[in-house]
This record gives sequence, structure tokens and C-alpha cells, in this order.
Amino acid sequence: MVQGKAGEAHDNSNYALDRLRELLRAGELGSEGRLPTERTLTDMLGISRRAVRRALEVLESEGLIWRRQGSGTFIGERPSDWSNHLGAIVAGTDFMEIMEVRLRIEPQLAQLAAMRAKPADIAKMHEIALKIIESTDADARELWDGTLHRLIAQSAGNQLFLSIFDVINRVRQDEAWRAIRERARSSGNAVNISFAQHQSIIEAIAARDPVRAGEAMREHLLMLQERLIRATSLSPAEQGPLSQVS
Repeated sequence: MVQGKAGEAHDNSNYALDRLRELLRAGELGSEGRLPTERTLTDMLGISRRAVRRALEVLESEGLIWRRQGSGTFIGERPSDWSNHLGAIVAGTDFMEIMEVRLRIEPQLAQLAAMRAKPADIAKMHEIALKIIESTDADARELWDGTLHRLIAQSAGNQLFLSIFDVINRVRQDEAWRAIRERARSSGNAVNISFAQHQSIIEAIAARDPVRAGEAMREHLLMLQERLIRATSLSPAEQGPLSQVS
């Protein structure tokens, strides 16, 4: 531990900043992304608390750490307020509201993807579409379906649109939503029809046909919306084996 002449902790803010930078680079600070308290850092490094606090202010201004009142100090950039409210937004939204928003946004994303998607993006879309239909359980199907739709959104090349899409896509993590979607997919020939629709969307994107891509996406989402309505409106007795999906 570095001490001053009188046994006091080192009171040099630049020194404190250098030491903290070294430890952050080496990954030696932070359990589960959380930094030790200022008091702990003071004792650990032999640096005065004032110097530690000043160094932390610099690191925060550089986006290397962020602090939340009452919770502590964390490594990395501060999450946006939008991200902090995502859970509440999703919890207060039902599937019909989600589908209404998807129907307004995703056809436009498909149109933009038709103009901006790279050949590698399109090849990846085809690969993912195959993974969806080859999946043998609901969790895998939901994972790959979300991945395909996000890749289309990402290929649109509009970061704000992508951020909005990610908010909508967060609902996929909800167990109730996954159960409803699986019931909807289990009815009739839904998986094969969905695969054919995904292929139509991808082919329109590959053909650089924004109008066709947008319409294909709209048709796909309308089918899903209709099946979701049916899945949630049937009684357990009418659902039969589908009511056992969890």
C-alpha cells in the first residue's frame, strides 16, 4: 500500500486515476460489473478517499463507469433511461398492442432492408429461416424467429428504428407471450406457412423490391395476429392439447 510520509493515504488524484485505469484494463475490479465502494478502494489502494472520488468522476465522464444513487458504481457506459423502463413498458402491454405496433413498423423495416441489406445479410436470413423450421422445440423456434426479424430490422440501417424494434422484441422474453405464440404456431400448418412467408420476405429483400418486401412482411404479421387472436379466444376445452402448452 502506498502511503505518504506521515502514514496518510496517497492524496494524488492523477495517481488514483492511473491505478484505477490499470485495474480496469486488467479486469481486476468489479464483481458482476460492480466496483468496490469508495471506502474499499481507499483501503485497497492506499489512496485518499478524495482522490478516489475525483478519479471516479473522470472515469464516469469518459463513459468507463457509471453510478446509480443507492446502488453503487458499475463498469461500462450508463444504460439509457429508455432501457431502464423497458421492463415496465413490456409488463404493461398486451399482445394486441404489440402486434399493432409491429404491423406499423416491421413492413417499413422490410422495405428499408430491401434497399440496404448486404448480400451477406440476405444469406444469413436464409440460414436462419431454415433453423426456425428445423427447430424441434418452442424455445428454439422463438429464438431463431426473433433473430430473423431482428436481422431484417438491423439490415434496414436505421438505428432509431432498430432501438424501437428491440423494445417490441423484449416481449419475447415473457413466458406468457411464448406460450401464446406456441399455441398459435401449433394450429394447422402454421410452421410451414410461416416458413413460406419468411422465404417470400427474404426473396423480396434479395430482389431489391421494397414494395413486395413490405407487403410480404405485412401478410406474415397479419397471419400471426389472426392466429394469436384465435389462440387466446378459445376456451381450454376448445384448445384441447394446445392448452397444455406452457
